[in-house]
Amino acid sequence: MRKERVEDVALFLVLAAPVCAALVGQDGAVEGDLPQALGLAALAGAVAGARRFPAAALAVVLALTAVHGNFVFGIPVLSLLAGLRMERVRPVGWTLCAVFVGGAALNLAHGAPAATWFVVTWWFVVAGVLPWLLGRYLRLRADLAEAGWERARRLEHEQRIVGERERLRERARIAADLHDSLGHELSLLALRAAALELSADLPERHRAAAGDLRAGAATATERLQEILGILRPGEAATRPAGETVADLVERAAGSGMAVRLAESGPAAPALADRAAHRIVQEALTNAAKHAPGAAVRVDLARTGAETAVEVVNGPPPAGPLPGASGGGHGLTGLRERVRLSGGTLAAGPDGEGFAVRARLPHVPPRSPEPEPSPGGTEESELAAARLSGRRAARRGLAAAVAVPALLVGALGAAMAAYQTYTEGFPW
Repeated sequence: MRKERVEDVALFLVLAAPVCAALVGQDGAVEGDLPQALGLAALAGAVAGARRFPAAALAVVLALTAVHGNFVFGIPVLSLLAGLRMERVRPVGWTLCAVFVGGAALNLAHGAPAATWFVVTWWFVVAGVLPWLLGRYLRLRADLAEAGWERARRLEHEQRIVGERERLRERARIAADLHDSLGHELSLLALRAAALELSADLPERHRAAAGDLRAGAATATERLQEILGILRPGEAATRPAGETVADLVERAAGSGMAVRLAESGPAAPALADRAAHRIVQEALTNAAKHAPGAAVRVDLARTGAETAVEVVNGPPPAGPLPGASGGGHGLTGLRERVRLSGGTLAAGPDGEGFAVRARLPHVPPRSPEPEPSPGGTEESELAAARLSGRRAARRGLAAAVAVPALLVGALGAAMAAYQTYTEGFPW
């Protein structure tokens, strides 16, 4: 605010200097009168209000030229400032048109020579219209530059959002790896400990230690699931490189699980094969956790169109593990994975045991077209705004050249017509 006041005072002193210089006589005495003093006061008010009312300030300075000719030096300055500060064009345009029409009517009423009228009007165009058009062009160019910087800031913000999204996606992938690998291994560890706990040829203290180990493994599994939470849909779970469902079942059997596998049909596509592996892995993990020692049956039936997976376990011989209530996080992720692949999954009690059944099509349904992201919409809007700003700037530059040329041509034609009307044809 203080800087603006200093600038306004400096501008007033510059514009008032020609008027004050003309009021000082050759002997140094002030020869001005009341109209000039009032004119200087009006000039001060126009400069002070030029920031809020640029068109009104320009109109005041144009009117002051009738008081003293040296007020004309304020016209180009305030015209330029009006072009820079005003968003609307019509107020200044109507002001300039009113002055032009009024001046022309006044010159015609007083019978001024055509040459004099032409020169006065030409100076009006040079001092009033050209600076205003130049101010308009500079404003449009500044707005375009600001729009470019704003677009750069928004794109930078969008890049930060994309980076954060990628970071969260990587965290979800790591969580999936931990859930699918570490959770499965902890369940197998609990299964081995349960087998030692039920072994009759071990001393009681060894069986008690195995029971503590089993309970600790089950607790660790539960805490791991609580920490990882429900995995985001679409995150690819990993498995040991090259491991098949048969390898997975064989590894579980080697850990002491009573599990058998029945496979039929040709090989399935990679996507369906990975999903089947993940379903069997989760079902075996749940069976080891909730039904230790129970017999587990894995059926894998493949056809040309789909893969059917069924994992059924019987009731646990010694009851469920302590604290093995489970949060269902793995099954939640499985349901979403199967749904996205176009298949179906059912999991629930089967007699005294538990069953997981799924059907996985070999050709997933076509995904719906993704909706445009907010960042893409925003970028399109910014590009459209930038293009509009460029067009407006080009129009401003074209107007700064074309309007004065048209005015000069119109003035020349009007002067020729007026001279012909008053003096007759030269021939």
